[in-house]
Amino acid sequence: MLLALVGPTASGKTEAGIAVAERLGAEIVSVDSMLVYRGMDIGTAKPTAAQRDRVRHHLLDVAEPSERFTVARYQELARGVLPRIGRPLLVGGSGLYFRAIVDGLAFPPEDAEVRRSLETELAVLGAARLHDRLRWTDPVAAGRIDAPNARRTVRALEVAALTGEPFSSFAEPWTRYDPASVRAVGIRIDRAAMAARSQARVQAMLDAGWLEEVAGLIARGFGGWLTASQAIGYAEFARHLDGRLSFEEAVDRTVRRTRELGRRQMTWFARDPRIRWIDAGSGGAMDVVDELGAALEGA
Repeated sequence: MLLALVGPTASGKTEAGIAVAERLGAEIVSVDSMLVYRGMDIGTAKPTAAQRDRVRHHLLDVAEPSERFTVARYQELARGVLPRIGRPLLVGGSGLYFRAIVDGLAFPPEDAEVRRSLETELAVLGAARLHDRLRWTDPVAAGRIDAPNARRTVRALEVAALTGEPFSSFAEPWTRYDPASVRAVGIRIDRAAMAARSQARVQAMLDAGWLEEVAGLIARGFGGWLTASQAIGYAEFARHLDGRLSFEEAVDRTVRRTRELGRRQMTWFARDPRIRWIDAGSGGAMDVVDELGAALEGA
């Protein structure tokens, strides 16, 4: 059975995870979609060198920022790492990556040529006509995908073309949560405290040199990727550095997106009945680290 510590961004998972791992004699496997990128350290709250000296971490710094990195690739790397760890502790806030490891979900293949062909049809026929085709071939998937959501319609048709199986067949395992696969604890913080922690987190990162880190990434040639990416803060501060946002606008947007991410993460994890939630106050996860450790030990 795997052990896991999950929760929203800015909840204090990193330091608490290290303390819990020391208590359990575990090594940490990162469950975070942004910590995989090299050079994106401050703005992702990546564990520092000193923290990594305390506890060994895995699945950090495995890709360049502009490299296309998928959950399927993450799952492949995790499957290579986990058998070599005596006692792994999953720590992070990316729900999809969490389930990729814990439940071994199958991720359908991709093919750029097939996708381009479907996107050409989309441009000619429109989203409604393409959705009609999906409704004819896979009514279950069509019922779950809104007709205007052309990107998901294209993906569903792409998977069907590549596998010969309806896209909906890949979704069935997502509704099953095997209680024997993981013992998980989650950090829960009320909305007001999370808002304050998100604001403080962004300011602390700026004080630590986040803006300089973004400038360094731009100098390495990642500016176009940053401004087009979903990397919270990096996109905003890259736009500030090229004159498209004021500093204040960049900070405000970063704080807002940090709060929104935390809410989405909690919505995702709330579906999982295996997670034992522990309430933390404004001090975050370190205030309840003993409870987190005891819960993972089965107490």
